[in-house]
Amino acid sequence: MYFQHSAQIWRDFPELVPIALSAGGITPDANVADAVARYWDLARTSPQESELPQIQAWRRAFASMGLKPTQYRCASEALLRRFRKEGALPSLHPLVDLCNAISLAYAVPIAALDLAAVSGDLEVGYAIGDEKYLTFGGEVEQPPPGEVIFADAAGNAHARRWTNRQSGLSAVRASTSTVLIVAEALHATAAEDMPRLLATLTTEISAAWQVAPAGAVLTPASPRFRLVFCAPVLAGGRTEGAGGGGRRAVKNPAAHSARPEVRLA
Repeated sequence: MYFQHSAQIWRDFPELVPIALSAGGITPDANVADAVARYWDLARTSPQESELPQIQAWRRAFASMGLKPTQYRCASEALLRRFRKEGALPSLHPLVDLCNAISLAYAVPIAALDLAAVSGDLEVGYAIGDEKYLTFGGEVEQPPPGEVIFADAAGNAHARRWTNRQSGLSAVRASTSTVLIVAEALHATAAEDMPRLLATLTTEISAAWQVAPAGAVLTPASPRFRLVFCAPVLAGGRTEGAGGGGRRAVKNPAAHSARPEVRLA
């Protein structure tokens, strides 16, 4: 089982810097309150969303895909807007709470998926048009051809409009034990920032659940993150060359220790 971005995504978004991390042994009783509060405090010192290069880059990407950036926002921008308005985020699950807090601090969208709900390999690419997306409200949607989605081997779309919206199918819940965490960035300093984000996620998850996550920074030369299962912890994750997957490509129709440092723009 592996996670990767399609060759077409790398072609159309050469500035992309993604990270992937897998972990087992996740439970709903971990205490992440102190960590969440710490990243909330960092987020409170950041500039407005429109001034953050991380958010600006995703707005440009959404516009290039034919999406209105003020109508469809990447997940980190949506979280930041809600956080500034309400002063806090609701508690959903310790892992989700932690990922959301770190996403606020880094202004980078972070997706956490329950691997029990993912069928086979998972790829970020352009929709063929026959994939199915389950909303959090239980409705089934069908992304149009060319929309960027997270698609598994069974044709399930685990995210729509790339970093805009995750699926209810693979949402982390109390029964979740094994997860894949993905974060993606397009801004100019992403190559420097994303390894720090990977280190932050690894440190915090290790501390909260006493597990050993496996993670990698993905590149066009090494785009694939293979998930190797070793109960109760996912260990030995690694990257390897492109290939496999079996998904038909569709051209984009709209566009061609100490805690790791958190640096805000």
